[in-house]
Amino acid sequence: MIYSYSYRRQVPGFPTLATQQHAIIMFAQQKGLHIDKEVVEYATKNLLIDERVEFETFLRSMVDGNIVIVSSLSTLSNRADELIKVINCMLTHNVNLWIASDDMLLNRETSMVEIFPLLNSLREDVSEKNTQIGRPKGSKSNSKFDVYHSEIISLLSEGNSVSAIARELEVSRSSLKDYIESRGIKELVEGAGKQVREAGKVNQMDNIILICPFEEALK
Repeated sequence: MIYSYSYRRQVPGFPTLATQQHAIIMFAQQKGLHIDKEVVEYATKNLLIDERVEFETFLRSMVDGNIVIVSSLSTLSNRADELIKVINCMLTHNVNLWIASDDMLLNRETSMVEIFPLLNSLREDVSEKNTQIGRPKGSKSNSKFDVYHSEIISLLSEGNSVSAIARELEVSRSSLKDYIESRGIKELVEGAGKQVREAGKVNQMDNIILICPFEEALK
């Protein structure tokens, strides 16, 4: 049976369930989306995804055409490496994932290049929160490379070297390398790319993940 799900998650430090619900309902009305079922995940702490048994069960229950609506991408996980697996699993089942905060739909038509900025933004937000104690809010310095952020991610995901990207952007290789390392961009791209390549070896299809990592772990 195909359903449209509202997915909320109650964890310390996350927006309240009521706040998430309001965002989802308003977004669904705006997009003309009907909600068939509401799913709520409760936890007393921010568990690793391997410990979230009910969530993994929910992912494995997805069928072709299901819709999942979340208030923000971090509802699914605020760890970029885990989100890569979650998104891959949803693509496996041809699920349409709506993200209210970004007014965005993720599905098999979405390129990995479009997903990378969301993951990297989440990663930076988490890093900012983890290092904010003891220093002024917003003290993280901006970089002249920020305007090239999406382009850098795109070029890296296409397999271009840092040297090639530096030549393309006409900037210093060493400065660009420092920027990529400080933002953790290369690791993020390589992590997602590894998932794509591994699935591609089995299914011989580009940019579509057809093996849910959580289902594969059960074999």
